[in-house]
Amino acid sequence: MEPALAELKQRLAEITDLARVGSLLAWDLEVYMPPTGADARGTQLSTLTSLIHRQATDDRVGELLDELEPYAASLPYDADDACLVRVARRRFEKLRRIPTELAAEFTKAQADGYTAWVPAREENDFAAFRPALERLVDVKLRMVECFAPYDDAYDVLMDDFEEGLRSEDVTRIFETLQPELTALVDEYAGELDEVLRGPFPVDRQDALSREVATAFGVDWGSFRLDLAVHPFATSPSLTDIRLTTRYDEGDLNSLFTAMHETGHGLYEFGSSPSLDRTPLCGCSSSILHESQSRLWENVVGRSLPFWRWFYPRVQEAFPERLGAVPLERFHRAINQPMRSFIRVDADETSYGLHVILRYELERRLVAGTLAVADLPEAWNARFEELLGLEVPEDRLGVLQDSHWSTGYFGYFPTYLLGTVLSVQIWQCAVEAVPDVEEKMERGDLADLHAWLRESLYALGNKFPPEETIARVVGGPLEPGPYLAYLRDKLGALSAA
Repeated sequence: MEPALAELKQRLAEITDLARVGSLLAWDLEVYMPPTGADARGTQLSTLTSLIHRQATDDRVGELLDELEPYAASLPYDADDACLVRVARRRFEKLRRIPTELAAEFTKAQADGYTAWVPAREENDFAAFRPALERLVDVKLRMVECFAPYDDAYDVLMDDFEEGLRSEDVTRIFETLQPELTALVDEYAGELDEVLRGPFPVDRQDALSREVATAFGVDWGSFRLDLAVHPFATSPSLTDIRLTTRYDEGDLNSLFTAMHETGHGLYEFGSSPSLDRTPLCGCSSSILHESQSRLWENVVGRSLPFWRWFYPRVQEAFPERLGAVPLERFHRAINQPMRSFIRVDADETSYGLHVILRYELERRLVAGTLAVADLPEAWNARFEELLGLEVPEDRLGVLQDSHWSTGYFGYFPTYLLGTVLSVQIWQCAVEAVPDVEEKMERGDLADLHAWLRESLYALGNKFPPEETIARVVGGPLEPGPYLAYLRDKLGALSAA
């Protein structure tokens, strides 16, 4: 048994290494690579995908799994080796259904799509992006067909980001959330407070972003922060975490971007070292991942206890704009529900409506009831229904997110589901660390980070997402606590 286990682990380690090299190449594509390198980089990534896919679907991997399954069954359910065989089996069977050539074609389409999207967004030119997006939709739907028969094609797409997630469950939760979120926006929406308008010099925003990331738990010996058109985080290894952000002198949204991406980075950084170079390392659940980006960004990052500590530092950085502004006004301003165009800059309450819009459009694209050419019109019409604003240009509408340019169809629902889960996890954190808010007022987030790392991050991918959620919060994802959290916060702010 030992030789078979050693061979499987070595094969999986090599596959993991290659995938991490791919993540580094993709990071460079979005951060540092000169534009003329795009076509070659797409080819390189496609070649790498072919190598990974062939190794991951090699018959020998299946033989080793067959040999090891009796051994895995004899172990405790949560033993690392038992989980490894279980997760490796699922990934092997799933990848075997996709031809290597199709997987490589998709990777090339992703790279080409992103490099087409960047200038199209800049120039507000959806027509220039449309061919690349149509190609991505076509390739992705051909990949979906590899999993026929299925009940809902969109479920196949979501499974890439959240094992076992079903459209009927997402729709049920969103149908509960949407009218409640709409009612809260209708009741509390206001205009952007002038105190949040710049100028806020970029160099000071960068220093504050790094300070808040450090307070959350970032070790700059293992992390870095760079610029990207659309912020993201990636982890080429457990000790190499890449965060990205963007700055605008006109606002302070970069602080919340840094919080969001730090949440992702901390999750990857916190995976148990014993899981490294295996499919168990990191987190493949987008709902769980987004629960952490949104917990650090919103539940912590928009809370009054946190700003009692951090606001004096922001005032010191921007004395001309904020030196005379009371904490209470600033805190109200960063939590003010508003009708706005950009999802990543949206307030905590209206954010969910942005996600619901994308979910609905994606389902129609996949079902074939909406053509790519008609996306801008469909976007603008539904956006006005949900958020009451007429979209003036595609740069503020259908072109604003990078996800479709990289074929991430099925990801968007996890943003809102993760946001919902963030409150349930926070409630458990408060029970485990009763004085967490008092410590936040002193800038001490170490115990919170430690609890999250031990209770969630260290688990990696050992268990299916539903099971991990149940282990952490004691039950399934539920929208009730999140809605209560929003009502309580907005009610308190309006009464202050």
